[in-house]
Amino acid sequence: MKLRIEEQAVERCRELAHRIATPVSDFIAGHSTVSVERSVLRLFGVDGVGADDAPLVNLVVDALGPQRAGGIATLFCAALAETGLEPQALAEEVAAGRLAFGAFQNVPSEVARAIARSHAHRALTKISQVRAGRAQRLARLPQKPPPLLYVIVASGNIYEDRTAAVAAAEAGAQIVAVIRSTGQSLLDFVPYGATTEGFGGTYATQENFRVMREALDEISERLGRYVMLTNYASGLCMPEIAVMAAFERLDMLLNDSMYGILFRDINPKRTFVDQHFSRMLNAYAGIVINTGEDNYLTTADAVEQAPAVLASQFINEEFAHRAGLADEQIGLGDAYEIDPDLEDGFLYQLAQAQLARQIFPRAPLKYMPPTKHMTGDIFKGHLIDALFNLTSVMTHQGIHLCGMLTEAIHTPFLGDRALSLENARYIMGTARHLGDDLECKPGGIIETRAGAVLASAQSLLGRVADRGLLTAIEDGVFADISRPPDGGRGFEGVFARAADYWNPFEDLLVPQAVAR
Repeated sequence: MKLRIEEQAVERCRELAHRIATPVSDFIAGHSTVSVERSVLRLFGVDGVGADDAPLVNLVVDALGPQRAGGIATLFCAALAETGLEPQALAEEVAAGRLAFGAFQNVPSEVARAIARSHAHRALTKISQVRAGRAQRLARLPQKPPPLLYVIVASGNIYEDRTAAVAAAEAGAQIVAVIRSTGQSLLDFVPYGATTEGFGGTYATQENFRVMREALDEISERLGRYVMLTNYASGLCMPEIAVMAAFERLDMLLNDSMYGILFRDINPKRTFVDQHFSRMLNAYAGIVINTGEDNYLTTADAVEQAPAVLASQFINEEFAHRAGLADEQIGLGDAYEIDPDLEDGFLYQLAQAQLARQIFPRAPLKYMPPTKHMTGDIFKGHLIDALFNLTSVMTHQGIHLCGMLTEAIHTPFLGDRALSLENARYIMGTARHLGDDLECKPGGIIETRAGAVLASAQSLLGRVADRGLLTAIEDGVFADISRPPDGGRGFEGVFARAADYWNPFEDLLVPQAVAR
């Protein structure tokens, strides 16, 4: 099923997205955040907690004070040179107040930077080995063809999540996502260790990542197919979670350039700086990002917001390319959220899904299920999910979050997930090549709708380019939500770089971005 769309309009949208991203990239180049600096320490090997269970990386960056403007790497590695300690031991000494950075300012910067480069190469070598391990497993335990069936576990207890994830994989899930505990995105630190209490989800910690990865590796071997693991890298600790995910072989991360701004009131400037560094790490680690355009449709009308969804996809693509992500790593989001009572709503869903598929042909598009209009009628809900499944397979979506017949009633039971997976497997088997056998009527409802959405997205991108992205967000252009540039959570963690600012990972990762 191929749409006849205006290719010049597509190119114009990409040109406008480039214009929109450039001033933001200029801001990113002149700023860092406390989370980026903490990520550098994590990459150097610092982990664990100090007094009051505060993460060591937080304690060390806080101890740096105003000196953070030059970046943590040079000063920290000057202290390594002077003391002969390893990064973990040095962090423990600084966190305990037994060492202060001011005592090591006489170490030549070139000496400190040589040490930093050594630790950076060690970290990236480890990440490269993890990436190679994923490739080897996928070659030995190949996935079934997309759309890849994706389900969520979210008990709050990582060990219960582990059991649910294994059951979901046995029922046919190809991707398992562990929903984060409510509000974790607003924490300016990453909890430590395995956790057994969470509200609406389970805390994202490195140990929890390890526990789930181990369980999915075991079931992958039994099933003879690799089961992927997903978590969330949005929020105030986006770059740190990207580090942990790279070390523990997560396959996908929810990582959207505007989700945290719009839906968690996280400062826009903080978000853009953090997301750029996190995406550079995702690119290097071979992690597929999932963007959050689907969330726009939970706060505003899906028909009216369709152009904003497409415009945001263009913007996310541009920022992703600037961070070095290949098209195959950009899981652009959308959702099946049009009111089911709307006449010809299914045709509108097909138009939107196929439009994205043609505009972003190599991206593993992430298609989200109906939620906004689901009710307690589980039979109708199961039928709506079937039409969602049909749309997904007809338009060759890449990542398919299975809809739940009990959506809006309770957290899904294992049986609910099994029924949802059975529904999806049936539809995607019996209609696997339906989209390839159909043609759109020239000037018909589907093609006309797709053309109108593209034209409106181009117009919207033009307005955003003229006023600037930060102003457009403040004006409520996306999802009808307004966020000011200097407001929201985490703004105090953004700082201008000093003239001598240096981050060794940028030097090593930027060539990756240029090469891609």
